[in-house]
Amino acid sequence: MANPALYLPEYAESRALIIGINKYQNVSPLIQAGNDAQAVADTLIKRFGFPPGNVQLLLDASATREAIMRAFLRYADQSNVGRDDRILVFFAGHGHTVSGRRGEIGYLVPVDANIDDLASLIRWDDLTRNADLIPAKHMLFLMDACYGGLALTRTVIPPNSMRFLKDMLQRYSRQVLTAGKANEVVSDSGGTRPGHSIFTSYLLDGMDGQAAVTGGILTGYGLMAYVYEKVGNDPQSHQTPHFGFIDGDGDFILDTSALASLKSRSRSASDSEPDPDFDQFIKTPAFASPPDQEPEETGATIKRLLPSPTDRVRLDDFVSGLLRETAENLSPQKFPTSGPVTNEEFSTRVQQYEDAVAKLMTATILLARWASADQIYLLDNIFERVAELDKPGAGTVVWLRLYWYPVLTLMYAAGIAALASRNYLSLRSALLLPVYTRIPLREQDKSPVVLPTIAELTEIVDQFKKLPGMEKKYVPRSEHLYKRLQPILEDQLFLGRRYEELFDEFEMILALTFADLRDDDPRRHVWGPPGRFAWKERGRFSDKPVFTNFINRVKALGEEWAPLKVGFFRGSANRFASVADAYKQLLEQINWW
Repeated sequence: MANPALYLPEYAESRALIIGINKYQNVSPLIQAGNDAQAVADTLIKRFGFPPGNVQLLLDASATREAIMRAFLRYADQSNVGRDDRILVFFAGHGHTVSGRRGEIGYLVPVDANIDDLASLIRWDDLTRNADLIPAKHMLFLMDACYGGLALTRTVIPPNSMRFLKDMLQRYSRQVLTAGKANEVVSDSGGTRPGHSIFTSYLLDGMDGQAAVTGGILTGYGLMAYVYEKVGNDPQSHQTPHFGFIDGDGDFILDTSALASLKSRSRSASDSEPDPDFDQFIKTPAFASPPDQEPEETGATIKRLLPSPTDRVRLDDFVSGLLRETAENLSPQKFPTSGPVTNEEFSTRVQQYEDAVAKLMTATILLARWASADQIYLLDNIFERVAELDKPGAGTVVWLRLYWYPVLTLMYAAGIAALASRNYLSLRSALLLPVYTRIPLREQDKSPVVLPTIAELTEIVDQFKKLPGMEKKYVPRSEHLYKRLQPILEDQLFLGRRYEELFDEFEMILALTFADLRDDDPRRHVWGPPGRFAWKERGRFSDKPVFTNFINRVKALGEEWAPLKVGFFRGSANRFASVADAYKQLLEQINWW
C-alpha cells in the first residue's frame, strides 16, 4: 500500500541489501552468484554514491533465512529509515516455484534451505507484503533467480513516453526485475563479462551507463527494460526476464547527478525572482514491451467502446459505474472536515483526492479527446455528478474548500486533452457546464462549473505551498498540477514536449473564462487565477511572453477562433479582446519579485 503523502524531489539516504549464494548446504552449488553480488555492491558504492556503511553484503554462509529476513525487516525501523530514502535489494541464487490452488507461488532459496521444507524458504510475496512496512519511497528488487508468482500491478510504462525527473522522485514505487520465469533455467555463467551470469552481466552493463536515457539519466525502469531486452535476445540465453511494478508509479533513480545540476541552476536564480521549476524530461526506452503485459483496464475499455455505435449502452453503463465508484471514493466519511491543517495532512489529502479520481480521470481524458458530439453528454455527466457530490456544510475551512479539488483535476485533464485534439465541445463541458452549487454565485440555481471550482479553491490557494517542493512557488497549485498530470496525460495522449504549451493554453483560457463569467462588465475589476503562464509573462526565466502571444494570436483569428463558436466569451471576439486586455493589465500589476 503506497503512502498517500507526497515526497520530496530528492533522496535523503541510499541503502542496499546484496545477497549472493554459491555454496548451498542442501542444494546444488552455483558458480558466479558471489561474484555477481560483490560486483553489484561495488557499483552502487563507486558509481552511484551509496555509503559503504549502508550497503549490507550477505555471501554464502552469512545468507541464512534468518539473516536475510532480519536485514530486510530492519528497513521497517522508521527511526532509522526515512520516507525519502531509496533501497535496492539484489539476490543472486536459486529460486523455486510451487503451484498452489490460486496459481504459482515463488520462493527465494537461502543458503540453509531445504527445497522439501517450504518453511526454510523465503516466500517472495512475504517480501512484498513486508515492503509495505518500509517507509522508503523507492525500492528496487533485482533478482538473479527464476521463480513464478509475481503480482505486478503495471508491467510497463508506454515506450518513448515522457516523464519529469522530479515528479518520478515524488511518487511511491516498488519495482522488480527477475532473471526468468518459473519454467525457465537461469544461466549461472556465460555472461558477456567473465565471471558473471548472463543476467548480471547485462545488469552491470546497464548500470555502467548503457541503460541511461535522456541526458544520461539512469532510472530503475530504464535499467529493467534494458536488461529485459538484452537477456531475452542473447543467443546463449534460455530465459526471459520478468519486470514491472509491485506498487506505485514512481521510478528508482540510480544516477542522481542530474539532480545536483538542477539544484545548482535553481540556486543561481535570485531569491527575488519567482522560483523557476528547472526540471528534466525523462524519455522512457523504446524497447519492446513484455509479451504478457496487460493494458490498463479503464483506458482499454473506453477505447474499445467509444468507436462503436452498438456499444453506446455499454459505454454509458461503464462510465456510470466509474462515477459510482468515484462517488464512494470521495464520500465525506473518507475526508473528514475536522482536524489541524498540517503540511503532512494537507499533502496526504491532496494525494488521496488524486487517487480517488484516478480511474475516472483516464476516462475523462479519453472522452475529452475522442468523444463525438452525441457522446459529449458522458463528459457532462462526469462534471455534473462530481461537482454536485454531497459536501459537508461545517468544519475546517481548508478541508471544506478542498472538496472541490477533484473537480479541478478533472477540469485540467479534460481541458488539456480537448485542446490537444481541438475538441472544443469537450472544452466547453469542462469549463462551462452548468452545475448546482450550495451557494449560487450568480443568483441562479446553476453556475458554470468553473465558477464554484475556482472560487472555492482560490480561498486556499496558498495552502498548496504546504506540498513538498512547492514552498517557494508563486503559483503552487498550478505548478503541482503541471507535474502531477503530465504522466497521466502522456500515457493516454503521447504529448511529449507539447504538454507545456497545452497546459499554458488551458490555464490562460481558464483564467480568462473565469474573469469573463464572474462579472458581466469586463471593464470592471478583472480577475482570474494566474497560472504558470503569469510569471512566465514577465519573469526572466521565460524566453517569450506566452500570454501576450496567445491573445495576439486569438485576436488575429477574430470570430474564427473556434472556442467562440461553442459559446466562450458570449461568442464575441470583441468580448474576448476586452477581457484579455483588462487581464493583461492585471498581470502587469503583479509584482513577482
